[in-house]
Amino acid sequence: MHSQVVVLGGGPGGYAAAFMAADLGLEVTIVEANPRLGGTCLLRGCIPSKALLHVAKVISEARELGEWGVAFGKMKLNLKATRARKDKVIETLSDGLAQLAQRRKVKVINARGIFVDSQTLQLEGGDPATYEDERITFDHCILATGSKPAMPKMFQIGSERVMDSTGALKLADVPGSLLVIGGGYIGLEMGTVYAELGAEVSVVELTDGLLPGADRDLVKPLGKRLEKLFAAIHLNTKVVGLKDNGKQVVVLMQGPEMEGAYEYDRVLVSVGRRPTSSGFGLENTGVKITEQGFVEVDCQQRTSDPHILAIGDVAGEPMLAHKASHEGKVAAEVLAGEPAAFDAQAIPAVVFTDPEIAWAGLTAEEAKRTDRKVSVAQYPWQASGRATSMGITDGMTKWLIDPENDRLLGCGIVGSGAGELIAEAVVAIEMGCTVRDVADSIHPHPTLSETVAFAGEVHLGSATEVYRPKRK
Repeated sequence: MHSQVVVLGGGPGGYAAAFMAADLGLEVTIVEANPRLGGTCLLRGCIPSKALLHVAKVISEARELGEWGVAFGKMKLNLKATRARKDKVIETLSDGLAQLAQRRKVKVINARGIFVDSQTLQLEGGDPATYEDERITFDHCILATGSKPAMPKMFQIGSERVMDSTGALKLADVPGSLLVIGGGYIGLEMGTVYAELGAEVSVVELTDGLLPGADRDLVKPLGKRLEKLFAAIHLNTKVVGLKDNGKQVVVLMQGPEMEGAYEYDRVLVSVGRRPTSSGFGLENTGVKITEQGFVEVDCQQRTSDPHILAIGDVAGEPMLAHKASHEGKVAAEVLAGEPAAFDAQAIPAVVFTDPEIAWAGLTAEEAKRTDRKVSVAQYPWQASGRATSMGITDGMTKWLIDPENDRLLGCGIVGSGAGELIAEAVVAIEMGCTVRDVADSIHPHPTLSETVAFAGEVHLGSATEVYRPKRK
């Protein structure tokens, strides 16, 4: 069995690469161990978590309507129905991908692919009915094996009460108490879900702040809100051991506030993800892997092996689905002979908490670390009519601007819908816009999108709702 292009992995990067390659006239086969296409993002990550975060958001909004004199009865949770609805979302999207593959004549093999050499995969397990031979050869392979939750050995105690993000999304129950180890975006998102569903959630973070590496100005409003939602947030605190006593998980902690053993009904370990680059024969190819486990690629997604390209999480940070999809399309165009390269100036990142946090381009933390001189313009949502009418004035829109030519370098937003608003900033940065380009573009009123332009007006000294003297 032979195919011009084999894509190993059917996640957002994998199926984007496969579909683009097919659209460009190449013969394409996807090899995916899971019976469904979609990868981590669709099956056990982005999509199910956002579905549950939607539920959490509605619960929160219903509660906050009390300020408007609107009261609902006590929430009643049918957990079985909640799980069924989440699974239906996954099923609908995955079935759609299967139909798209069929229409594009992309062959899908349900099997585990192991490299025999640079142009051969051994097929194992899965559904043998989807492949007639035990091996498939190819001209080129696009490696799209993604990543998996990091689970340090000290936390691997063989207890169902200790979960990773995949286990948390199964929503087996709503525990009375939940400890989230790790104050990154996955931990805070899942902590938000469980807290709104009724669990008493605590977070323990090794560093001195939530969302390490993110702009502190953006994290501050979220931190204040989470302090009210969560039972506790313990910073500068280390978990040194876990033990299942048969009823709960005993957690040994060391920190300024928590020293000793504490008991929780469940524990979610959320300390990052690691690339899936071992266990399937890459050592039998010419592919080079970094110390961090990432596959080395160039701007065209080519590896050091001329027959293999790599995209997505396995090809390096940031580990984001939309970055993987873009790289997948680049890889497909490269194989089709197009002059394509990955040269994005602004890869957006979104934390889907409440409020949301989003950023793109240069961040304040990066500017500090590299001693990059920038002008900062911030527009507080307290001055936004739309934000005030919605009761979400804890938000803020922030631009990082080149002081020499007023070119937009980066944007950060914290507030409701920040993940949607950041898209305009991405386009502006990619287009090389100046702050006046955005500020002079008429935005609809009253909307939150106005804050993107108004933050620019703050820099220019022309903002109406906030006072700042014009620059000389």
